[in-house]
Amino acid sequence: MRISAAQRTENENRIRAAMDRLLRGEIPPGGKCDIKTLAAEAAVDRTAFYGTRPYAHLRIEFERRLNAKRAAGEVPDPREAQVARLKTENLKLRERLTQSAQTIDELTDFRTQALARLAAQHEEIVHLRGTAAAANHVTRLPAARTTTIGTCS
Repeated sequence: MRISAAQRTENENRIRAAMDRLLRGEIPPGGKCDIKTLAAEAAVDRTAFYGTRPYAHLRIEFERRLNAKRAAGEVPDPREAQVARLKTENLKLRERLTQSAQTIDELTDFRTQALARLAAQHEEIVHLRGTAAAANHVTRLPAARTTTIGTCS
């Protein structure tokens, strides 16, 4: 079905208005900042944006403006920004998890070594006490006297 020049101009104006809204971040519920949503918002068939169809130049303009905004660090679609933020946060949390697992492994190794050393020292003390008890040439020292120091006033 052919459309008149006036209808085509009206459609282009609706497309440009929808394009501006989407690029400002006014994304409708369930939509994205893409050609499908642009076509739905402008009430134009999506296929009219591809190939040699009448609005292919507007698709190119929309994609150029969208890429320029992205290159400038602006993300018109809040879901895209949220996905990017969550991916970054996920990566940081994975790094922290890896670091925590490494620290736990190091501390577990340290604990194992410390317990082994304590057990070896205990065995040595038990052995030395047994040796000392068997040989009667060890003189025991008297118990330490506790003295209290008076305070001067």
